[in-house]
Amino acid sequence: MMRSRPSILVLLILLPLLGGCASLALKFNPSLLTNMNRSLFEECDAELARDALPGSLKMLEGLLKSDSRNRQILSSLAMGFGGYALLFLEVEAPERASRLYLRSREYGVRALGSEGDSLRDPETPQPQVQAALAALGPENLEALFWATFSWSSWINLNLDKPSAIAQLGPSQACLKRVIEMEGSYFQGLPYILQGVLLSARPTLLGGDREKARTLFEEALEVSRRKFFPAQYYYARHYAVAVQDRNLFLSLLREIIRGNPHELGEVCLINTVMQQKAAMLARQVDELFF
Repeated sequence: MMRSRPSILVLLILLPLLGGCASLALKFNPSLLTNMNRSLFEECDAELARDALPGSLKMLEGLLKSDSRNRQILSSLAMGFGGYALLFLEVEAPERASRLYLRSREYGVRALGSEGDSLRDPETPQPQVQAALAALGPENLEALFWATFSWSSWINLNLDKPSAIAQLGPSQACLKRVIEMEGSYFQGLPYILQGVLLSARPTLLGGDREKARTLFEEALEVSRRKFFPAQYYYARHYAVAVQDRNLFLSLLREIIRGNPHELGEVCLINTVMQQKAAMLARQVDELFF
């Protein structure tokens, strides 16, 4: 990682001068965007990351104007906007988070190229969606996951809207395909997302709390309990849904007492989840009856 930092610095200095040469910059060093993503997720200072991320995303959107079909840039934007909405906006600004989730979804679908054309319209008939998903291969995993992540997160924030409920089927099909490809992707985040959705929805809308519990446990195993979103969303959604106060407190204590630096590649996410866990623990008497 030490080798990547000068490359990132050079890119940031040269970007204003490159103009339409985004493709040239990425061809010169194809790992630049990967290293930028890694650098962000390794940042343990949450405030620093929160302040830096919007500028980085706008910089990437500027690059995209010069190379509108670059799947690497599109995937990075899908990941960046989805992650920013999740970590910093969902609780305090859900409407803004919803808008950014849709923006992330759009970038993720575009990153799939022509293979993702059937997914652009959220009202595409289910058989057409299934056919498109079956044609995707492992090289599409990152783009498909972040598009699916943001789509599902948007739905979860808007379950009071008929338009969101109508999109449950195709979004769930996308998540199922991601899990078929690699459920352990990004420390088991697909399992966590599926667990959240199955916990949050009533049975009539496809909720299944027992299956959700199994998925959260699977995610904990994948990361060896070092990726704090697994414990956090297990507590926030499953434990609250089944009114298991002891499980709720046990999971949050595990995060609060944990070391966010231990899994260095996701230190930012773990740091933010540790802060969120402390706030959620203070709501225990409001959440359990």
